Amino acid sequence: GQQGVMLLSGYGRSNVLSIITWNVNGIRARQGDILQLIAQERPDVLCLQEIKASSEHIPAELRDLADYYCYWHGHKGYSGVSLQITRSLSQPCPVFTHPSFDLETRIVSADIGELRLVSVYVPNGGKDFPAKQEFLDALDAFAANALSEGKLLVVCGDLNVAREVRDVHPTLNNPQQIGQTERERAQLERVIGNGLVDLSRQFQPDEDRLFTWWAPWRNMRQKNIGWRLDYVLCHRRLAERALECRVLRDFGTSDHAPVLARFDLDLPRYEFEPPPSPPSAPGKPQLELF
Repeated sequence: GQQGVMLLSGYGRSNVLSIITWNVNGIRARQGDILQLIAQERPDVLCLQEIKASSEHIPAELRDLADYYCYWHGHKGYSGVSLQITRSLSQPCPVFTHPSFDLETRIVSADIGELRLVSVYVPNGGKDFPAKQEFLDALDAFAANALSEGKLLVVCGDLNVAREVRDVHPTLNNPQQIGQTERERAQLERVIGNGLVDLSRQFQPDEDRLFTWWAPWRNMRQKNIGWRLDYVLCHRRLAERALECRVLRDFGTSDHAPVLARFDLDLPRYEFEPPPSPPSAPGKPQLELF
């Protein structure tokens, strides 16, 4: 099939690429939510953060999702990310990689033609602020490298920085607090400066309550008193083809909400023979669902 991305002027469901990113705050506690999200939205790409489990401790029903190539990158009780890519987008399985600055199972990427898809969980910084600063600087260099290679980068995840003052509820505003400091915001702007677009802001430029994380007490989520920490940052060429980007504020039991983005892209799609049934062989290509 054709390699790379061809940008089309038309719109059709067959040309829609959908991506969801979500900090699940523990994969085992969120198994039902994740299966519901997949059934409900049928994303082509699913980026999860803070899975807090090594691959052998991922629930079996999630570990080998039939219609996805799944890569789990984590360890028990801390950090961890994953990247799920629908089998119809790639043949064979894409290569999942980690940059050299990934010291705590915080980032995984895969290339689909010109696309470079990234699931990332930036350190909170509360225990080791210099490590967070180093990670953000390295992410800047990573994005610059993708730009120089001509890749259409999509960075999805919990970046643990509120980009602007308005990305924190006024009652929580504190420029000395980690996640709101001037230096962190400048670092995030440098990352975005590598030809990227903050997709939520493209679609909701005037929304001052575009939060994705809420402290799990005092009904903060119900009152929408939170922070915007979860992003889809994409190459400007992709942003031109974006159809929507929205926070699924009412979905799930994590303290973060998923963020969903859709793009009008003509990507090659592959069909597969159905697996033998039952049992289905792990890794066997499945029928295209999208």
